[in-house]
Amino acid sequence: MYDKLANDLNIKFKRPGLLLVALTLKESFYRLAVYIWAKIHKIPVQWVSKGKLKKMEPNLTPKAKGGILFPTAGIVSPYEVTLALAENAITNGVKIAVNTEVIDIIVENNQVREVITNRGVIKTKFVINAAGLYADKIAEMVGEDTFTIRPHAGTILIFDKKLQGHYNHIITRIPLKVDPRTKGGGAAITVDGNPIWGPNFRENYDKENYSTEKEDIELVFKKFSELLPKISKRDIISFFTGLRAVAELKSKSNKNEKESDFIIGPTKIKGFINVAGIQSPGLTAAPAIAEMVVEILRNEGAKLIPKKTFNPVRPTNPRFSELSLPQMDEMIKKDAKYGNIVCRCEKVTEAEIVESIRKGATTIDGIKFRTRAGMGRCQGSFCLPRILKILSRELRITPEKITKRGGNSYIVCCETKELRRQNIERN
Repeated sequence: MYDKLANDLNIKFKRPGLLLVALTLKESFYRLAVYIWAKIHKIPVQWVSKGKLKKMEPNLTPKAKGGILFPTAGIVSPYEVTLALAENAITNGVKIAVNTEVIDIIVENNQVREVITNRGVIKTKFVINAAGLYADKIAEMVGEDTFTIRPHAGTILIFDKKLQGHYNHIITRIPLKVDPRTKGGGAAITVDGNPIWGPNFRENYDKENYSTEKEDIELVFKKFSELLPKISKRDIISFFTGLRAVAELKSKSNKNEKESDFIIGPTKIKGFINVAGIQSPGLTAAPAIAEMVVEILRNEGAKLIPKKTFNPVRPTNPRFSELSLPQMDEMIKKDAKYGNIVCRCEKVTEAEIVESIRKGATTIDGIKFRTRAGMGRCQGSFCLPRILKILSRELRITPEKITKRGGNSYIVCCETKELRRQNIERN
């Protein structure tokens, strides 16, 4: 499904393949079992001998005894997919209410009627509960108290793009014991070329705690450096921690009974549909889940009429850094802002940043996810002040009002001379 989606939305989608590697004799025997299992289930798979593995991935540890390759495994950028879908939806008439909190959902005669928000009331007969970490809270608003979301943290390490080509597949060890709550992570590659390792899986019941623990970094690095020992910690340029929305079903006595995932379906409340507890491989399954929800809506009584003017294609400009020199010259002739490189690491131009603002970016992260400005080795040390200046100019607001990701994540508080004046007055 992603081949067509990527083509329509003009997003990067690559199939480097998943390479499972055996480092021990026991893993070598289990490799055969996994290979046979894949063949039985008609999953594309290839047997990789020790010699072939060395040619495919010369930087792998010498301990590698062989592997199996799943050639269809692919990669996308999660935020690029999300932004592309949102832009295409808006083009086709969808209204997206950002910075809008759901306060309550009104149910009458066992039917959804209204959604109460901090910005007004939305009248509707249907609500799709895809609220992630807060899906349980949304469900409770209609009396659907059947599950609890328990966040579990996963840390990702991102490495310098100079390592691009150090390995060419998604790589992980043969799993002797499969944890049903996680695939165990892998040494992957982003669509833009950065090696990326992780995630791990750690209990973290605070839905607002995205902090990264030192132990998480150490654990992830140790796990995958066993496969790729030539990569150093000094090559890490960034790390972050995300939260999985792990769902726990409740018993009638309101006690947590067991973990579950992919809670998708209608509820006892007409028009209220749960799409909750979506763990790995949620991003992979997203297009299929969407088609499934369409059928659920139809069964719930929604009158779904195909839009004759629907346009699945999202037009977009190529990245300046990926153009040839003659193409760059043409772009600069059309718009001089293409000649001003704002982010040196990723070679992002002023014109690209301005375009992203006109498409809806209002924060530093909004610019970052659309253009990659700030994602290079220096992590924004050079370009952040310049991006602040462009955002301030284009949005016609002072730099003090610009945030990293919305809310209270302000970048600056005031001009230094103003801060100095305040200190003088206090003294």
